[in-house]
Parts: sequence; C-alpha cells; structure tokens
Amino acid sequence: MSTAATDISNRTRFSEQEWQTRVDLAACHRLAARFGFDEIVWNHISARVPETDNFLINRFGLRFDEITASNLVTINQAGEVLDGPKDINVTAYVIHHGIYAARSDINCVMHSHSRGGLAVSALECGLLPVMQGAFMFHNRVAYHDYEGISDDPDESTRLAKSLGEHNAMILRNHGLITVGSTVGQAFVQMFYLEQACKTQIDVMSTGAKLALPDDEIMEHAAQQQRHFAPGKFEWPALLRMLDDTDPSYKE
Repeated sequence: MSTAATDISNRTRFSEQEWQTRVDLAACHRLAARFGFDEIVWNHISARVPETDNFLINRFGLRFDEITASNLVTINQAGEVLDGPKDINVTAYVIHHGIYAARSDINCVMHSHSRGGLAVSALECGLLPVMQGAFMFHNRVAYHDYEGISDDPDESTRLAKSLGEHNAMILRNHGLITVGSTVGQAFVQMFYLEQACKTQIDVMSTGAKLALPDDEIMEHAAQQQRHFAPGKFEWPALLRMLDDTDPSYKE
C-alpha cells in the first residue's frame, strides 16, 4: 500500500476532530524532541479525544521523533487501552488522567524532564521569574512534592489537587507539567517555562545578586500576557517549521 493510501486509511478510522487532535499531538512530540523536552522513550504528552473522557498518549517504547498521528494510543479513564498496544507507561496514566478528570477545560497535558526544569525542581526557592518572558508565571506555578516514581494511582488525584487552577506545575525533584485547552497552548507554555528555568539557572550561576522587579510590577506584566494567549501565534509558526522539514508526523 502506498504512503498516500495508508494515510487515507488511517484518517478514516477516526473522526475529523480526533484526527486533527492526533496530528497536533504528534506535532507536539516532534517539537518536544527538537527542543530537548524528551528523554529517549520516557516522558509523555497526552490530549483529550474530542467529546469523550478518553485521551491519547504516546506509544510506550517509541522515541518522540517516531510519533505519528496514527500510532498514538487511546486509553480511557480506567487506564484501559482502547486502541493500540496494551503495554502503556503506567506513570503516564497516573500523571495525566487525574488532571483530565478534575479539569474539564484542559485538553492537553505535557510532562517533561527538561534540563532547566529538572534543575529548578531541585531548588527550595522554586521558580524565580528573573526576566520579562518569565513574568507570565508569577504566582501562577503550582508545586507537587516528590512521592517516588508515579506508579500509585492515588497520586493522580493528589497531582490534580496540587495543580489546582494553574496551567503550569513544577514536580519537586522530578520535572515540569504544563496543561492547556489546546495542544499548542500546552507546548508553548512548556517552551516558555523551560526557558524561564534555564535562564534562572544561568543567572544564579553567576553568584551575583538578583535584580527583580517588585510583586506589583511582575503581576502587571503577568496580566499583560492575557493579550497574547500562549500558542495563538507561535503554534502555527512551529507547524510550518515541521512541515518544511519533516511532515511525516501527519501520517
């Protein structure tokens, strides 16, 4: 069967809405690999299947740069695989499903062990917004204490409680989580959160005293970000970059 015929066959298995979600989620994995948010076959990104309580997750054992729209796995809220190989990363289920159950506004959950995020997750002070691009997270980042490898289903509820109404969370000694109403929003927030973490580590490594605006100014800057919804402009630009280099994520 030709690639084109295979692509058409894959599309007909899913609704138009689900296929678009799959394409976006596959793109998110490819971009995560490109920007260093992956860890060989570990870490996970998920998206809610439109108009259902099920969600899509990357196939366990595949690198992020191998993910395509058609090889994503569908699981339900009970952790049962509805479409795809039965072996799933149990930590992906634990970390993601509680957030979807608690937040009907969330359609994508992204988890990473990126270098900057790991470094800041080990700091008692947590995230210190040290530059303009980081002020969007001022008083808008949640924290969750380390409980070991996330294989306890009960931790899922605790993770969702820790996140609360925030769209970004630092898992102490573990990594980062961002969520969004769209895949693009979750990815772009992860991009800026990781950038904020890396910049903080760079600045702290100088040993010099930090120059931080007062809380009122940082809150003002955070409020200004409402005019620039994460992903609105960046996501289409990122998809164009993928399409120009390797559009195979759409298969």
